[in-house]
Amino acid sequence: MKAMVLAAGRGERMRPLTDATPKPLLRAGGHPLIDYPLHALAAAGVREVVVNLSWHAAMLRDYLGDGGRYGLSIRFSDEGPVPLETGGGIRHALAWLGEDPFLLVNGDVWTDHPLSSLALPDGSLAHLVLVDNPPHHPQGDFSPGPDGRVREAGARLTYAGIGVLHPGLFAGRGPGRFPLKPLLDRALSQGRLTAEHWRGHWMDVGTPARLAELDDALRRGKLTHPALAPAGGDGGSRAR
Repeated sequence: MKAMVLAAGRGERMRPLTDATPKPLLRAGGHPLIDYPLHALAAAGVREVVVNLSWHAAMLRDYLGDGGRYGLSIRFSDEGPVPLETGGGIRHALAWLGEDPFLLVNGDVWTDHPLSSLALPDGSLAHLVLVDNPPHHPQGDFSPGPDGRVREAGARLTYAGIGVLHPGLFAGRGPGRFPLKPLLDRALSQGRLTAEHWRGHWMDVGTPARLAELDDALRRGKLTHPALAPAGGDGGSRAR
């Protein structure tokens, strides 16, 4: 299975840290944030990954290279100076992702989810990983049912930014800048959206405070990543 890592965003909530550095290269636990999903994908058996680019694209290209040090082959989907949002960015990369289901991971989430367990159930267009609602997103996003199908109503959990998508999710949608949520809502209305509840560690590293929190937890050993050991170095917010 191929995978896509979303890394094109401007990182507005991370400013001023992202003024001169793309968010995926901000450090936590001695590693740039993007190291964690890439090592996790390699550990899960993925070999081909697409990374989308926009803000400070050249810095990400230079850092990631061809992906060889991760045991991956990385291709870049450059969206130009204005990122295409999540939906548009994935749609732009479909030519490289192919016709089969693919893993999707946000480049700004930290988790110890093994990823290798993820698969697309029969008939589903998207299978999402959901987590308990964090303090900054108490309303949640989707309501998983006991059979794994997402329901229209019920207690909601938060989309973790991790899942398996089928290219058919984008049927009838042309290129351009658009969010992913309307396509997921369409799949939900068709009974073709599934989900699972991950109860392990997960963090949306979307603000300087949460970046500092993650950096501290990793350095103190309160959190460990199964695919990547802590590294040395100073400062949780500097690019390599």
